[in-house]
Amino acid sequence: MGKSKKSVQIVILLAIILIGVYAVATVVFGSDEVPKVGQKAADFELLGMDGGVHTMSEYEGKARVINFWGTYCPPCVREMPALQAQWEKWSSQGVEIIGINVGENKMTVENFVAQTGVKFPILMDPKRNAVASYGVGPMPTTFFVTASGKIDHIRIGELDLNTLDKQIEQLVNAK
Repeated sequence: MGKSKKSVQIVILLAIILIGVYAVATVVFGSDEVPKVGQKAADFELLGMDGGVHTMSEYEGKARVINFWGTYCPPCVREMPALQAQWEKWSSQGVEIIGINVGENKMTVENFVAQTGVKFPILMDPKRNAVASYGVGPMPTTFFVTASGKIDHIRIGELDLNTLDKQIEQLVNAK
């Protein structure tokens, strides 16, 4: 009886050690599922404010700026006018600016969009599926994706008008 109890304790101890090693290795080495610069941007399928379902593939052949944001995030709110201005400047040249709202309900986002006059496409990620596939942590996080679908640059934090303009210009020239 005492011998089998000791065996169970050893098995449990080994399981705990293996779980700990796995957790540390995941943190240190990261996950291969999170997109990185130079890799193909992850696909998504999200409901837009226009009521339609949108996927990454519908933007193929266009340079894309994918901004993850929320109304509860002050830097996200501050950078919206810069994103809107850049959408107005670059959309005629085939650049898509896509705002992906993270975790909020449609009414909250609709009210925000109406108050701020945002016109570029806003998609909803209520279950945070796109957030997970893009490995987004702090917000705002913005992915600059080339027309061929590869991630050219990832920006974590607030973007100002000039930085955003230069980054989009590089993205357009990367065709």
